[in-house]
Amino acid sequence: MKQIIKTSNAPAPIGPYNQAVMAGNFLFVSGQIAINPESGELNLVNIEEETHQVMRNLKAVLLEAGLGFEHVVKTTIFLSDMGTFAQVNEIYGQYFTENFPARETVQVSVLPKNVNVEISVIAVKG
Repeated sequence: MKQIIKTSNAPAPIGPYNQAVMAGNFLFVSGQIAINPESGELNLVNIEEETHQVMRNLKAVLLEAGLGFEHVVKTTIFLSDMGTFAQVNEIYGQYFTENFPARETVQVSVLPKNVNVEISVIAVKG
């Protein structure tokens, strides 16, 4: 059985997908980019602020499902430039402080709306 998770505290999907889907005890959160959900505008001030916005968006979706970063078991980080890895990793580490999830980070040629970072997560309830 799957349950669709939606919140107005994170950006609305920009295509035919959902913010997240709960399947059993697993929550699959779609990749988030730095769209400010209040304004609908991209937050691309710098890579640090962009990453914070992505993490705030992820947090909002997790909270809607009754979960938090401590429930995340897997993350995938997509970067448009691996040269920003250190800055993104530093911000990411402010949200995951112990019992870190599994993760991969990859550089891609282009991300939606030409952003610099996109992150998706998988969390488990219970």
